[in-house]
Amino acid sequence: MTAPRAGAAVGALAIALFALYVLPIGQRGLVGPDEPRYASIAREMSESGDWVTPRLWGEAWFEKPAMLFWLGGLGHAAGIEDFTRVPVALLCLAFLAFFHWRLRRSFGRQTATLATLILGTAGGWVAYADAGVFDAPLTVFVSAALLCLLDWPRTGRGASLAERAAFGGLLGLAVLSKGLVAPVVAGAAALPAVVAKPGKARDLVSAVPLGAFCAVCVPWYAACYWENGSQFAREFIVRHHFERFASSSLQHVQPWWFYLPVIVAFLLPWTPLLATLRWESVVGGPRRRFLACWALGPLVFFSLAVNKLPAYVLPALPPLAILVALRWKQHPSRGLLAASSATLLLVPVAGAVLPDALADGILRAWARLDPAALAWGLAIGALLATLGAISAFRMPNSWSPAVVAATAAVALAALKIQAYPAISEQAGAAEFVAREDARLADSCIGEVRRHLAYGIRFYTADSVPACEDRWAGLRVEGDPPAIVANRDPSDGAGNRAP
Repeated sequence: MTAPRAGAAVGALAIALFALYVLPIGQRGLVGPDEPRYASIAREMSESGDWVTPRLWGEAWFEKPAMLFWLGGLGHAAGIEDFTRVPVALLCLAFLAFFHWRLRRSFGRQTATLATLILGTAGGWVAYADAGVFDAPLTVFVSAALLCLLDWPRTGRGASLAERAAFGGLLGLAVLSKGLVAPVVAGAAALPAVVAKPGKARDLVSAVPLGAFCAVCVPWYAACYWENGSQFAREFIVRHHFERFASSSLQHVQPWWFYLPVIVAFLLPWTPLLATLRWESVVGGPRRRFLACWALGPLVFFSLAVNKLPAYVLPALPPLAILVALRWKQHPSRGLLAASSATLLLVPVAGAVLPDALADGILRAWARLDPAALAWGLAIGALLATLGAISAFRMPNSWSPAVVAATAAVALAALKIQAYPAISEQAGAAEFVAREDARLADSCIGEVRRHLAYGIRFYTADSVPACEDRWAGLRVEGDPPAIVANRDPSDGAGNRAP
């Protein structure tokens, strides 16, 4: 590929990814129980000017560190409507640019472009790149830190002083994003190089990387402890690190194999290309071992944990994308690339199922699926899969993955356009609050699902209380929710008269 064509392709990729990540954000409100809580904390930071202690509806909240709240608070101060999600999307786009630049230095333009295409259109990455939660910022910063060490595992040339300083600083940002999991991922990646040559460990724990790490993350942790004392340490360190790993009290218990299907789904449509990997392509050289252990670290660590959520293994995606791209450059498999394009058949079907699945689970959603919607989804998916398969077999090896990636980007954008309004309606509160705004002023929140309770509190600036806290003439009740007349305080239900 000539330089002008390569430049045009990179520019088109940047525009496509921006459109895929940023433009659909306004199509849905905050969904699930987490997004409205985190957005509420970010808004409180911005409005109060207290950038140290996270507060949820006036109470100190220590489940997560401050990075997402800072990003959201700055977005709120700047007047961005989706102030937690837009900064995350822009951060993910900036990382993809850095990802491409760093890989081009170490592995060449073809590998860098293919790895960026794979990661940028992988389903799991796209799903969390515009979500106002902590997992994408963690993945961005810990991955950027490890990319600074790509040449470090080789015996002949270690990381430069600047690379080691950048590693420490970026790892500090990762610790500010989601706590102590970042050093675990980094330690797993570094393990084979340290085992082969123990003296290399000094490169990572010398004054320069440690100084950069401490300068970045220690000030907030020290300030938060200074303001809140043992409550911060007990809640953040003990409960949401050690108990989350070993105790079932947080109610996210899953079997040990939980992340195997998750990683298969997260890599779609590129999952079939994992079958091209061979033992020598994973362990053949210090940098490949570094990438393999970077990918395996979060998979093994979180598989051992009692509590599991899908996004925990998001940091495994960047190294897997690199390993697959390296293997493709050596031994391209058009058949498996065609199989990758065939998985696009699933995307429109997912758009029909996803809203109900988020609200009620996949089995109930599938049982309620409209046959006509399924037929249309299969027809559109078949068209996309056919286009990708034709490119896989008929185009040069340097172009065919790019065409499959472009087709995947179109499919994922269509999925967002198709599914986001319904997701927002069924797993969020924005539409309900907009419809019932006038009556909510005289209501309290009764027995509803968590995402609705949190969403109502966010969109009404916490002006609608829980019924057990304050009695009101109306109450929000049920699933799907409705506003009904409140029970009389004398009925024994525990409501208090105004």
